[in-house]
Amino acid sequence: MHTFRIVPKIVELKTAEFCTEFEVNEDDLVFISKSTESCFEGRLEKAHVIYRGDYGSGEPTDSMVEAIYNDIKDIDYKRVIAVGGGTIIDVAKLLALKTFSPVTDLFSKKFPAQKEKELIVIPTTCGTGSEVTNISILELTQLNTKMGLADDALFPDYAVLIPQLLENLPDKFFAASSIDALIHSTESYLSPKATTMSKAFSESAIKKILSGYMEIYRKGKSARKALTQQFLAGSTEAGIAFGNAGCGYVHAMSYPFGANYHVPHGEANYVLFLEIFKEYQKANPEGNIKSLNALLAKIMGCPENSVYEELEKVLDCILPHKKMSAYGAKLSDIDLFTTVTVEKQVRLTANGYIQFTPEKIKQIYSAVL
Repeated sequence: MHTFRIVPKIVELKTAEFCTEFEVNEDDLVFISKSTESCFEGRLEKAHVIYRGDYGSGEPTDSMVEAIYNDIKDIDYKRVIAVGGGTIIDVAKLLALKTFSPVTDLFSKKFPAQKEKELIVIPTTCGTGSEVTNISILELTQLNTKMGLADDALFPDYAVLIPQLLENLPDKFFAASSIDALIHSTESYLSPKATTMSKAFSESAIKKILSGYMEIYRKGKSARKALTQQFLAGSTEAGIAFGNAGCGYVHAMSYPFGANYHVPHGEANYVLFLEIFKEYQKANPEGNIKSLNALLAKIMGCPENSVYEELEKVLDCILPHKKMSAYGAKLSDIDLFTTVTVEKQVRLTANGYIQFTPEKIKQIYSAVL
C-alpha cells in the first residue's frame, strides 16, 4: 500500500513579513548565510544566529555538523529557523532533534531521531525540495559517500516560500539546484512507490521547471528573473513528489561520485541523469516512462523518439554537461562507486524504474566517465 501526505504547513510571504508573522525572538536559533541575513534588514537581531560560512564550504558533512554541535550545545533554543539551500536545510533538520551527535551514529541508526524543537525552513534555491521532506543528506567522510536519513522527526513544521530571496541567486546555483528539482520530479514520476497524487505533483513540477527552461532556451538567461516564483513552486512540488515516492538510481549513483570529488549535488546528478534514463527507456519502453516521455516531448515541442536528445540541448544551455573525468574521476573509481551504490544506497535503488545489476551500474559509470 502506497500512501501520500504533505506534513509541513506551506506559507507564502514577502521577506519583510516573515519576522513579524513568526515573531522571531531570543528563543530562536537561526542558521543562515551572511549575505542572506541582509535581506531581513536587522530583524533577526534578537535571535541566536549562526552562519553557514563559519563551518566551511561545499556540501554538508559529518564534520560540519559536529562543529556546529560544539558551538550550540549550551544555547537554550526552542525553535530552529533555516534560511538557505540544501546544506543549511539538511543540517538544520538535525539541529531540531533532541540528540544529533555523534551524527554518524544517528545516520547509522544507533540511536533514534527524536524531534524536540519547532523547525521553520525558508529555501533560497529552487532545487532541493528539502523544505517539505523528512530526509537529511550528509557526506559521511568516514564512509566516503553521501547518505540519507529518512525519519518523520526530520519534517519541518513550516515551509516558508519567499520568492524575493531567489532573485539574486547566481546562475550557477540556479542551474544546479533547478536541474536537481527536475530530476526529483522525473525520478519520483517513475518510482514504483508513485501514487496518483504524487505523480500529479511530479507532473506539475516538470511542467513548471521545463517550461521555464524553454523560456530561457529561447530568450536567454535574463528570462529567469520573471520566472522566480514558478521555479520555486516547481521545486517545492518536486519535493512533495519525491518525499512521497522517492528518488532512484540517479541520486544513488551520484552520491559516491559527488562525495569523493566534492561535486555540487545538482551537478553530480546531472552527470548521470540522461544516461540512466536512456537505460530505463531501453529496458522498459512501454511502462511509465512512455507517458513521461510524452509529457517532456509536449513541453519541448519535439517527437517522443528524440526526447532525450532535445532535453540535453535544453539543459546544456542551463548548465553545460560534463563527464565525471572533468571533475577528476578515474577508471579505477568505478568499482568503488559501484560497490557503494549497491551496498550503501539501497534506500534509493529500491525506487528505480527498473533494477540494475552491478554490471549495468558499472556500464553506466563507464559511459559517463
